[in-house]
Amino acid sequence: MKNYYSTVNGVVLTHSDLAVSENQRVVYARFERPNETGFDFAECALPFCSFSKTYGFSENELFELADYLKDNSLLIWDYAQKGGGLNA
Repeated sequence: MKNYYSTVNGVVLTHSDLAVSENQRVVYARFERPNETGFDFAECALPFCSFSKTYGFSENELFELADYLKDNSLLIWDYAQKGGGLNA
């Protein structure tokens, strides 16, 4: 399930509910923005903030996205525990 978090400069950030992966609690996050042929995207998991899949974002943009995610991680984590921002 994807929960909407924000849209900044045309980039949408969504996140999962709280999940368990390899015996650790995680929240999966995905950035997306439309391009001419579909979407650019970047996927990662909190609390690690390291991207596992990316397409279309430059290294500098990925650095900025990681900073944004780190700055908002506590709120995203809280929303994920409660089932998304609208339910928090």
